[in-house]
Amino acid sequence: MVKLDRLINVLGGYGARLACAPRGRDVELRGVALHDSAGTDEVLLAVGVEPEAVGELLRTTQAAVVLLREVDGPDLALARERAVAVVLVDGDVLWGQLAAVVYGLVLEGRETEAGRGPTDLFALADALAASVGGPVTIEDRHSGVLAYSSRQEAADRARLATILGRRVPAEIRAELAARGVYAHLASSDEPFFAEPMPEFHGRALVAVRAGRELLGSIWVEVPEPLSAERAAALREGARTASLHLLRARASADLERQVESDLVIGLLEGQADATAVLSRLGLRGTGFRVVAVQAEDAQDAAVLIAFERATSGFGWARPGRSALFANTVYTVLPESEPGERWFRRLLREMPAEVRLHAGIGGVADSLELPLSRREADESLAVVGSREVVGYDDAWHEILLRRLRNAAAGGRAPARGPVRQLHRHDAEHGTRYAATLREWLRCQGDPGAAARRLGVHANTVRYRMRKMTEVAQIDVADPDQRIALIVALLVE
Repeated sequence: MVKLDRLINVLGGYGARLACAPRGRDVELRGVALHDSAGTDEVLLAVGVEPEAVGELLRTTQAAVVLLREVDGPDLALARERAVAVVLVDGDVLWGQLAAVVYGLVLEGRETEAGRGPTDLFALADALAASVGGPVTIEDRHSGVLAYSSRQEAADRARLATILGRRVPAEIRAELAARGVYAHLASSDEPFFAEPMPEFHGRALVAVRAGRELLGSIWVEVPEPLSAERAAALREGARTASLHLLRARASADLERQVESDLVIGLLEGQADATAVLSRLGLRGTGFRVVAVQAEDAQDAAVLIAFERATSGFGWARPGRSALFANTVYTVLPESEPGERWFRRLLREMPAEVRLHAGIGGVADSLELPLSRREADESLAVVGSREVVGYDDAWHEILLRRLRNAAAGGRAPARGPVRQLHRHDAEHGTRYAATLREWLRCQGDPGAAARRLGVHANTVRYRMRKMTEVAQIDVADPDQRIALIVALLVE
């Protein structure tokens, strides 16, 4: 979260200026939106909005602040009328740069005694670009972009795609891995030159490390290997970057723990749900819980999943997560489909990690413990599937509950189903199996016969004879339901 005043002060250094602030400069900003609809406490970046469409944007948006290239008098008056702050940005400043700065401030930046938070990395990238002589990106150990320099004049397509997507494209990563680039980063602190390839100019790169732990890397777009002087500057930049990354990680770990505690309180029904949801920045009246586990209960995989879930995807993070035992729980607003969120998480994971997810039903703030239970139960029936939602698997979950109840001694010890099983065991008949298929086929002897591999007349005969063994009235709807349940929970 950051106030409008802080956003304006920082963006002023990037050629932006405040056009109007109808609600003053103390407005709190908690999110960032691109293109799509924005919430009442979010910053909307009007990327690609033509001048003639600005009026309609200002008329319909719920955003607290809109960043625009230009605005005319009538549109500015409309913004004041709708209490939307407008910030005008210089046409020479790339949207990618502005987005990164706004993202760092609003979603990641925290004022601390140690400094200005993640935005410090952008200053470091600019300084390195000047001393090493090429555009710079600073990446985490998963090839996610943390910061980049403002110098972009001759950037290749791979670099632009990396910045806009906040991650090195998969095909580029694969080629770099084949060339041994990532192996070098894992084993050496010396700069390395990656030869050019199609749509990829040469890169000088160096690992950012704390002791033996790889924290990330720095990449400089250059046509040839660095001179000794510039290589030394790159090594020094890596040492400085390690301090920033360690500080950011310590801050992030603390924030993850606070977030995890708040989410667990919600899921256990022990918190003031409305206040906690507001503190977590989750808006709306409907939410759902997603439970994620790793195959074979791999502890390392669960930790990675929690880290990625709390690091965000793209420009904004839709949910809030907690790590509890071997499960990552995430509370999502109803507007964010649970399976889509899970698929995005999967794309952020190492290829060898296998995750499964259960998705609870939509619940209001006080019903989140119920959605959490549904997510757990959906996870329990996942089987060979990657993801199961309660809305689609409620019948499987109900039957599992009934089986558990039966295993706890809650099923009747006597009754017609027990009598049929006893008769089958003693006389070699198949009355119980026939009754099960007859009920499953809604009383169709032909369909039941096909499932059993017998003639339809055999089914009819067995249905008559079993009434001599047990007191069964399949014409009674209540008895049919009871028989179905009794047969399925066995």
